[in-house]
Amino acid sequence: MNNSLKENRLRGRLPKIGIRPTIDGRLGGVRESLENQTMAMAKAAAKFLHDNVKHPSGMPVECVIADTCIGGAAEAAEAADKFAREGVGVSVTVTPCWCYGAETMDMDPLLPKAVWGFNGTERPGAVYLAAVLAAHNQKGLPAFGIYGKDVQDANDMSIPEDVQEKLLQFTKAALAVATMRNKSYLAMGGVSMGIAGSIVDHGMFENYLGMRVESVDMSEFTRRINENIFDEDEFHKALSWVKKNCVEGTDINPPDKQVSKQKKDKDWEFVVKMALIARDLMIGNKKLAKKGFGEEALGHNAIAAGFQGQRQWTDHFPNGDFLEAMLCSSFDWNGLRQPFVVATENDSLNAVAMLFGHLLTGTAQIFADVRTYWSPQAIKRVTGLNLKGIAEGGLIHLINSGPAALDGTGCQSIDGKPAIKPFWDITADEVEKCINATSWRYADLGYFRGGGYSTDFTTKGSMPVTMSRINIIKGLGPVMQIAEGYTAELPDIVHNTLDARTSPTWPTTWFVPIINGKGAFKDVYSVMNNWGANHGSISYGHIGKDLITLASMLRIPVCMHNVDEEKIYRPSMFGAFGTLDKEGADYRACAALGPIYGKK
Repeated sequence: MNNSLKENRLRGRLPKIGIRPTIDGRLGGVRESLENQTMAMAKAAAKFLHDNVKHPSGMPVECVIADTCIGGAAEAAEAADKFAREGVGVSVTVTPCWCYGAETMDMDPLLPKAVWGFNGTERPGAVYLAAVLAAHNQKGLPAFGIYGKDVQDANDMSIPEDVQEKLLQFTKAALAVATMRNKSYLAMGGVSMGIAGSIVDHGMFENYLGMRVESVDMSEFTRRINENIFDEDEFHKALSWVKKNCVEGTDINPPDKQVSKQKKDKDWEFVVKMALIARDLMIGNKKLAKKGFGEEALGHNAIAAGFQGQRQWTDHFPNGDFLEAMLCSSFDWNGLRQPFVVATENDSLNAVAMLFGHLLTGTAQIFADVRTYWSPQAIKRVTGLNLKGIAEGGLIHLINSGPAALDGTGCQSIDGKPAIKPFWDITADEVEKCINATSWRYADLGYFRGGGYSTDFTTKGSMPVTMSRINIIKGLGPVMQIAEGYTAELPDIVHNTLDARTSPTWPTTWFVPIINGKGAFKDVYSVMNNWGANHGSISYGHIGKDLITLASMLRIPVCMHNVDEEKIYRPSMFGAFGTLDKEGADYRACAALGPIYGKK
């Protein structure tokens, strides 16, 4: 057990799952004979989802079942009204029998939808599934079909393993869609060094994610620091924690450029205040109202944010590495809590990928530069060694220019292996290990003239991870890239040699994508060569299939992935755009449907 904080820190209710038991409406014997079985199926689905799905806050997911079975339009309307009152954000229809398709279907255009048709011989649940999916497709209301592979007896209320898998894959993605709606992306600053992702596209957030974009100038940090618009008690608590836990590493600046101990101590105070202020800007802080700052106490209801930093801020003030690293971690001076999503250099598109990964897994995400492809030949040339094992075909150096979540050390474990876990599963011992594996290096003044502290660690090897990214293409809109793979652990002499060629003061993850010999995954070089931007988001686990499901709900095509085809799960409608070329069908379907919340 841990003492983690489980709370909904954003404004608005957490989305619930609505369960819709549909039934053959013919009274006089047919409907009556199916009532118990149909409602029992709904209750079984609700219990399964409640027991197996959590919000990223760690809070349990609530399921709402329609008051009656739905045999026609009147009862469908009653269910829709109840779902609206209860804050339902996800719709799951279940049935063991034939029902009247277009009369019983969920017509809400904003709710992600799935239909589970029971595979039994007594009543044609599969026939209803096919009929209602045809209605969904014809009306342009995409729905996911769920149909078990094996026939079940009518009195069998168990949920087969393959049905469970699809229920979970759909629900996790659907909850992510619902959770993002009506939240904010907060841009703290503007465009960083001309990086395209920091040119924040309001239309993309509004039309595809249902989010608003909020912006504050970085001068807001100086105002709040100068006027003490932060919780001073928490500041002293945080600073004490930093002095105890944040060990300073070697200062690599030339001796004549190094700053005094007094300046470094002042920088610690400054960056701790920055972290408190960034969090308060995102989600607010009731304690500020008690100090007379009622407006500031509200925050921007930001589910994700980015900090520009370079260069206008970092040329003068300490950098934002500490705020980004600590907010993105699963713990701080207050203990274990839900990680925040804060993107370096205000790269809003990488923030979206981080947000997707976090909502799907509940875990902290690693923000990284997709920095360098190291071929076996290049490694041999500069180190004199040939790598063996997963890295023998080359690897990609993921290294952010300053910060990354401390969870990225890989010092948590699952079944004795390195991992990144949801905060509610992390132990106090694992927190300590993550802290001890991290050193805080005084900023490289060639990059950060104003000073500050950067995160230095090397991710443990053998972790299954997924790198993803959203890019915006003119005339097309947002597209997603996905690369599943593993982290690699290199011999010290190899790591030190390669790492020093960039900066030994920054966090490193050695990444080896899974290669299949085709297209962008022909080899490791091809993955690097096809990556669409300078940044990527790294999530623990092979979650490519979940990202593909989520992207299909948002009508964002996936242009690059190495997920096995049998794991891909998209709405039934997508098959009508082609079954042999699934990537092309994805593009055609997304273009035909357009974004959920508006036009391109």
